[in-house]
Amino acid sequence: MNINTDYSQRMVINHHDLLWISSPELGVDRRMLERAGDEVAKATSIVRYLPGSKFETHTHEFGEELFVLDGVFSDETGDYPAGTYIMNPPGSAHTPFSESGCTLFAKLRHLGPDQIERQVINTNTTQWFQGMVPGLNVMPLMQQGTGSTLVRWAPQTYFNAHKHYGGEEIFVIDGVFEDEYGRYPSGSWIRSPHMSGHQPFSKEGCTIFVKTGHLLVC
Repeated sequence: MNINTDYSQRMVINHHDLLWISSPELGVDRRMLERAGDEVAKATSIVRYLPGSKFETHTHEFGEELFVLDGVFSDETGDYPAGTYIMNPPGSAHTPFSESGCTLFAKLRHLGPDQIERQVINTNTTQWFQGMVPGLNVMPLMQQGTGSTLVRWAPQTYFNAHKHYGGEEIFVIDGVFEDEYGRYPSGSWIRSPHMSGHQPFSKEGCTIFVKTGHLLVC
């Protein structure tokens, strides 16, 4: 299965426009943003756990990144409420479930050998840092290799025009993100190829998950 695997093309999708697709586990469904492979796949997805659902124990050969969008996600190491970022490194294993139900932004099988330590960050309680322009705050997430960052835009914040060496991937967690190409409400996923450029802003304010520099080798 190949879904949106031409990384030379800019992609814009709002996951609310996609259908839920059942996984092999009852009560766990997915909206597929990009995917290369079948059940074992390099993938970016929105994953929904219905209350009481679980996944069997499995190993992440090339790791995974998760951001809990709503509800409470759990595995044998703990319970993770909305706003939690989890990086499970290559070779790690767990048995995930959700007693109350949850929704996740998930990236699978894209981490490298330099990402070896599991990370869990509750972004509700972690410190923000001043960004490059007034009104912009950043929270570094993955600390190893090509990192992911949470970026918070105050209303009426405007950034400089710039290019993306190695590409850029954005998921809009809340609010409305914009650039000269369009307006992207909550649930939007934007993948911009190597050396693409734009001049982003937010009139209403937003929070976005950003990953940069990781599309060179795709």
